[in-house]
Amino acid sequence: MRNVLAAVGLMNRSATISRETKETCIKLSLDIDGGGVEDIRCEESFFTHMLETLGRYSGMDIELRAKGDNVHHLIEDVGIVLGHALREAMDETPVQRMSSQTVAMDDALVSVTADLADRPYVDIDCPDNLYQHFLRSFAMASGMTLHVMVLRGFDEHHTIEATFKALGLCLHDALQIREDELSTKGRVRRSKEC
Repeated sequence: MRNVLAAVGLMNRSATISRETKETCIKLSLDIDGGGVEDIRCEESFFTHMLETLGRYSGMDIELRAKGDNVHHLIEDVGIVLGHALREAMDETPVQRMSSQTVAMDDALVSVTADLADRPYVDIDCPDNLYQHFLRSFAMASGMTLHVMVLRGFDEHHTIEATFKALGLCLHDALQIREDELSTKGRVRRSKEC
């Protein structure tokens, strides 16, 4: 359904966000209904590879220009910007919301579960603190509940990459459009009055 709506121009779930601080300069464009095309220019090659993996497995188009004074600030701020872009692009379109995926990559076996219900919470098992920080920043900025469990793995590269693949697959499924909200609360709307 999502691809049909996008093909006839009835939706544009996309966002472009720029963020500049003393530590980083980031411009990101995100199209949820893209085809998994990535145009990522970032100073960290492994991080670039992980973002390309996320785009490919989620089916989202990601265009990113990012530079920073150090790796920690760069990875953290890209997570924040990506989370804000996802939240803005989702708008209030009803989506499938929840997904769980388990991905094997050589020695690594990683399970990721996500819920896009605007209830930010994270419980992340990740062998690298920088990537744990990225996942936490992304989930909190987007309002996502995110659980990552490393079931097996001794190679950090494989474990982190399996995590990004599983997260991408979760996002692909969770962002599928529904006709109505999947919630016993009904549609949750931001309101100034109650």
